[in-house]
Amino acid sequence: MTETVVAPENVDIRATYLKAHELKLAASLLYQAYHDDPVFLEIFNGDKEDYEQRLRSAIREELNAFWQAKQPMVGLYLGETMVGVACLNSPDDTLSSERFWHWRLKMLLNAGYFSTKQMIQKEESVFSAVPLKSFHLLSFIAVHPLHQQHGFGHYLMAAVNTVLEEHPDSEGVAVYATSGKFKAFFENVDYQLVKEVSVGNVSGSVMVHHRS
Repeated sequence: MTETVVAPENVDIRATYLKAHELKLAASLLYQAYHDDPVFLEIFNGDKEDYEQRLRSAIREELNAFWQAKQPMVGLYLGETMVGVACLNSPDDTLSSERFWHWRLKMLLNAGYFSTKQMIQKEESVFSAVPLKSFHLLSFIAVHPLHQQHGFGHYLMAAVNTVLEEHPDSEGVAVYATSGKFKAFFENVDYQLVKEVSVGNVSGSVMVHHRS
């Protein structure tokens, strides 16, 4: 993937697969975007002093796991500035893989037993709710807080669609939306609600975009 969307001539915007040296920047962007996410507040105990440290560690380990498993991670750039990130689990990435066991050990050390258990349960619940046999799961998608409300989310979703097009074995893309505004955004880009799933005390919507 080099440039996945056509932007206006006066806007230098491009989407590319992330490289190793970009993971730290991507983790920082995701941390800022997901800091107040209700699911992460629930899983990592947002009322405790070490919440931010545990969230940073969890995001870092998630990205490392994506990289080791060669899962698609897309960065959206405005000029030389990273303004968005999307990370997907591809259809051949399974919860029982060696990658998963390595990830679980690192998560246990950094996030703790109960947080790790809830992360696993969340992923299993979302996977089981998707009515497709072979699909991508959009695990992370975020636009930097300073660049939101400018349409970059739609550019990022165009890049996600490009990932889907590059994998003809995938039937579609699933996502777990945790708030009304996110649900409305995904509905606007052709995602359909398939099931409401709760993570602890937080309810969210499992949504699916089917291959055209």
